[in-house]
Amino acid sequence: MSHLFQPLRIGSLELDNRIIIAPMCQYSSRDGVPGDWHMMHLGNLSLSGAGLLILEATAVSAVGRISPGDLGLYSDACEEAIGKILTAIRAHSPMPIAVQMGHAGRKASSRAPWKGGTQITPGEEDGWQTEGPSDVPHSEGEAAPTALDAAGLQRVRDEFVACAKRAARLGIDAIELHGAHGYLLHQFLSPLANKRTDEYGGSLENRMRFPLEIFEAVRAAFPADRPVWMRVSATDWVDGGWDLESTITYAHALKARGATAIHVSTGGVSPKQQIQLGAGYQVPFAERVKAETGLTTIAVGLITEAEQAEEIIASGKADAIALARGILYDPRWPWHAAAKLGAEVFAPPQYFRCQPREFKALFKGLVHGQR
Repeated sequence: MSHLFQPLRIGSLELDNRIIIAPMCQYSSRDGVPGDWHMMHLGNLSLSGAGLLILEATAVSAVGRISPGDLGLYSDACEEAIGKILTAIRAHSPMPIAVQMGHAGRKASSRAPWKGGTQITPGEEDGWQTEGPSDVPHSEGEAAPTALDAAGLQRVRDEFVACAKRAARLGIDAIELHGAHGYLLHQFLSPLANKRTDEYGGSLENRMRFPLEIFEAVRAAFPADRPVWMRVSATDWVDGGWDLESTITYAHALKARGATAIHVSTGGVSPKQQIQLGAGYQVPFAERVKAETGLTTIAVGLITEAEQAEEIIASGKADAIALARGILYDPRWPWHAAAKLGAEVFAPPQYFRCQPREFKALFKGLVHGQR
């Protein structure tokens, strides 16, 4: 019996299997509002057979977008458009849907990757003034962010809360807070980006303070029966930066505040990072966090093969695995993994006839709206 295809509970959320579709920015929204591309993209992924779909990094404010094309959930127009997509998905797929809420901080106002990914300065078309914990730019030569003062910190808290309330109204099943990849919450955690001298900077306790306040505020604003967790970068891959030991301390603090899971990635806060790439290169970080905290742990990063994913779950290194680029390349990855591992996976009845003859027990689907 496959371990990868065993059910998983994250708080009260029940997943059919332990394959999670990681958030993947599409840089294809307008003023935060998704359109036809998102309907196609998310609809396709919702039929993949994975256990959970996490919407791409979704900005809590226009200033918090990574790029002018980033998805947002900060206006009625954003909420309405996302609602239409969710309605279409739910009519044809039982897959639960989470949203990754975030604020890009000093890494905002950037071009899409296929346009170079560089900063758009405030004086350029489509550019804006960024904000962060300190007036320290991400890369040399970039415009510095505005350091958030007390009023700015309160505004950002309020924006996260408002976004969480919109997510609740949309019936979104869970919230993942984006505390990784060099974006605002990670910037507060890392001494490479946080140079504050007040109660939000300096010591580890102080640097954790604002991200933990955001978590508490979102947890309080979202229905208690729906889980909230955090995505973290377990290391900056830079000497003197955020590290695994700090991540473990932070994970304990999140757990004490009601986090039901933790999604363990790495890097993103500094262009000086020296990442040691290899198959499953981030899994050891997830394994250590899981062992130290007991939190439901999601591993991610160059997990590409069904057998590799099965071993991660079977050996207890993580409770679930997340796929990003791999499922863009193969949107039916869970089908193929189920075939290899002798498991069943959801597919819509319209696709049943594509089931290979040698895998007659592969597909399970909806019958009169029921599993």
